[in-house]
Amino acid sequence: MIAAGGTGGHMFPAQALAEAMLHRGWRVKLSTDARGARYTKGFPHSTEIEEVSSATFARGGALAKAAVPPRLAAGVVSALWRMWRDRPAVVVGFGGYPTIPAMSAAWLMKLPRMIHEQNGVLGRVNEVFAPKVDVVACGTWPTALPEGVEGVHTGNPVRAAVLERDGAGYIQPGDYPMEVLVIGGSQGARILSDVVPPAIASLPLGILRNVRVSHQARDEDQERVAEFYRENGVQADVQPFFHDIPRRMSEAQLVISRSGASSVADISVIGRPSILIPFAAAAADHQTANARGLVEAGAAILVPESKATPEALGEQILTVLDNPDGAMQMAIAAHTVARPDATENLVELVQQLADKEQEQ
Repeated sequence: MIAAGGTGGHMFPAQALAEAMLHRGWRVKLSTDARGARYTKGFPHSTEIEEVSSATFARGGALAKAAVPPRLAAGVVSALWRMWRDRPAVVVGFGGYPTIPAMSAAWLMKLPRMIHEQNGVLGRVNEVFAPKVDVVACGTWPTALPEGVEGVHTGNPVRAAVLERDGAGYIQPGDYPMEVLVIGGSQGARILSDVVPPAIASLPLGILRNVRVSHQARDEDQERVAEFYRENGVQADVQPFFHDIPRRMSEAQLVISRSGASSVADISVIGRPSILIPFAAAAADHQTANARGLVEAGAAILVPESKATPEALGEQILTVLDNPDGAMQMAIAAHTVARPDATENLVELVQQLADKEQEQ
């Protein structure tokens, strides 16, 4: 059983593990909530989906927060009943509030269990369960862990569609159509919609006429972002969610992104130059920690959110698109920090837990 929360950062690594385990002949169940269910289209059709009652303290007023404990308790009871009827061999949690029911039930039933943390700092839910599981797998290294808890560095699993493009050939910028991919997580993507379009529009005409943009924007920002690009003569595809990000990324000369763990993993495996703008409100500034590997390798330019003005960003975009050899070096450097074996590492840990349980 895989338990994952309702954001791409949790769901994409979960999808990678589901694909791998199904390929090895396992039955796979996914336990998630209504938000997470939006991401299940990418999962293999043979994945059994269980939607659980969940809630978060992070949103809503006092009344909504008061309803969280009862909803989570109901989710735990439901998960216990389901696991008693169909006992999983191993339970793997990827973080987020929707993982609480499955991980709590696994702990109460003493089932083999592990968590995977994508970021360099444990999320709230993973921090609670870290001392209560058999293995803590870490996507980013080093990961800050509670005292007495040891982690195993696996890397962050990427989906099969990304792995198929592992180290894809890079076409450096030049006097021909160039693709710029702009992606932000479900949280905090608005600043990218505010500053990236004017930054691109400020590029010299000789470069701007070749630029093609794929921009992921929130629903409420989509029309204004698309209109800005149209008014400034920039060819752009603006959507709330791209289901073909691996293809778009492999065709891109530059990726402008938040530095969520899954995005960093995708950029590394495919190998693309990037400008990373960490989400300033991320817990313990973990997005800056996520970006460190790419930045130190010379593969990414880090722009703190506080300094992400259209003028500053325009200069950095120009630095990449007007420097073909430098862009090529960034692409090569990005791939040097990739962990394309991350899914296999996670599969091996799952298998070890299952084998250990059978021996007992």
